[in-house]
Amino acid sequence: MKVLTLIVTIGAALGFVFASAIADEKEDKANQLFGAIPIPSSQSTEAIGSYAKGCAAGLVELSESGPTWQAMRLSRNRNWGHPEMIDYLVTLSQKAKEFGWAGLYIGDISQPRGGPMTSGHRSHQIGLDADIWMLPPDRLDLTRQEREDLSSISVRTRDQKAVNENWSTIHMEVLKAAALDPRVDRIFVAAAIKIEMCEKAGSDRAWLQRIRPIYGHNYHFHVRLKCPESSPNCITQRPTVAELSKGGDGCDDTLTWWVTDYLEQLKRPPKVDAPKRRSVRDYVMADLPQECAAVLTSD
Repeated sequence: MKVLTLIVTIGAALGFVFASAIADEKEDKANQLFGAIPIPSSQSTEAIGSYAKGCAAGLVELSESGPTWQAMRLSRNRNWGHPEMIDYLVTLSQKAKEFGWAGLYIGDISQPRGGPMTSGHRSHQIGLDADIWMLPPDRLDLTRQEREDLSSISVRTRDQKAVNENWSTIHMEVLKAAALDPRVDRIFVAAAIKIEMCEKAGSDRAWLQRIRPIYGHNYHFHVRLKCPESSPNCITQRPTVAELSKGGDGCDDTLTWWVTDYLEQLKRPPKVDAPKRRSVRDYVMADLPQECAAVLTSD
């Protein structure tokens, strides 16, 4: 009798798990829900959750064009950000003009209400991430179609170990200015760029810790701002750059790992039995902070 009861109990449990799996399959994915909304919420501005698992209320639009910038790939509708980010980008574009460029081409920031995207980024979900093209603007009157067709340039060699002929001293100045803004948490660039900057920075080096090496990021650099004090539900990335800075400027031997061991790892075939990593595009609303439901449904 006990065995029969146990079998029935296990069967019921398995049935529940199976039913739950079916329910999850049927539940709308968060990226489809957030990607379908063309306007921001009417709520007070707030970054909610983490850079790669969150949403944002009350985001504002980076104007499609300005005196020193143009937003690119307008068809994606990803030129929305926290007001701190929008102000940061405008300010940095003005500095770029002072250095000798016409300004900046701005890539993806966030969707109107943040959240997971239908394509591309894992992060950029709370209005505090932005991609800035490495291509120095020739002109700032591009049409919408030209912004779809134009591509940025790589500033890294094909072997990924050094910067190429597209790299300039103005790239260095722009990135340094980008990192010196106290609102910045970190800036992602290809490792070859960080190596070059470490070699050329001179004695003023504290800001270099905010320049973080990562695979790719040779066509653009990725700025990430700190959580604003006005966003209590924003989750700070760990370790913070302040914590990392205790180890110096980030120009130690570990930097070369990105252009030695890591590149070798990329050449290895993936393990057949390796567990599949859950994608951001698999997230449902239950995976995001509960506040995101109100962001999604707000006017």
